[in-house]
Amino acid sequence: MSRITIIGCVLATAVLAACSSDIRREPGSIYMPDMAYSRAYETYAPQNNLAEKGINYNSTPVAGTVSRGESFLWHIAKDAAGDTTNYNAARAIANPVQSLTEAEWTETERQYLINCGICHGTKLDGNGPLWKDGDGPYPAAPKNLVADAGMLAMPEGQMFYSITYGKNLMGAYASQVKPEMRWKIIHYIKAKQKGMDKPGTAAPVAASGTPAPAM
Repeated sequence: MSRITIIGCVLATAVLAACSSDIRREPGSIYMPDMAYSRAYETYAPQNNLAEKGINYNSTPVAGTVSRGESFLWHIAKDAAGDTTNYNAARAIANPVQSLTEAEWTETERQYLINCGICHGTKLDGNGPLWKDGDGPYPAAPKNLVADAGMLAMPEGQMFYSITYGKNLMGAYASQVKPEMRWKIIHYIKAKQKGMDKPGTAAPVAASGTPAPAM
């Protein structure tokens, strides 16, 4: 038998073996299934049945996690259900962002419109697309950030807590907006409350550790 014939028989045998239905196609046990099979999750999708699917996701970073290069640290943890101790403690935290350059203002406004405008509106009046004068899909009107007495009086640290962990019907934005940008958005909102339409230095806020005025 010639060498070519032998090689041909070997190749034919290999092809038949590879195509055999008896060959196992499943990978068997997988060490880290969450990495092998991605369970993608839309940011704004309902989260009420994730546990039933075996998905552990609550839209907030792991406790103590600090992003690479992050200098705007936040040490107040989320309150347990029914508790407001840390929420009240957040009132004493001052905004480390005291002013915005023109470029920062433009970017902060863009980030506000992306993450906040859908509820609170482009004019910060609570009339975003989800409310739309009551014709939108949202069941309740979002807060009017520039007219609501509670929002006007809310200390910036408490606003940061609410954006980070969520409050009432508003979900957490810790996974969507970095800490520095959260502070910039808060500065932007406070500037808008004072009628500013361009970059400016906000009025002094209470120093960290000193309680801000009550709501």
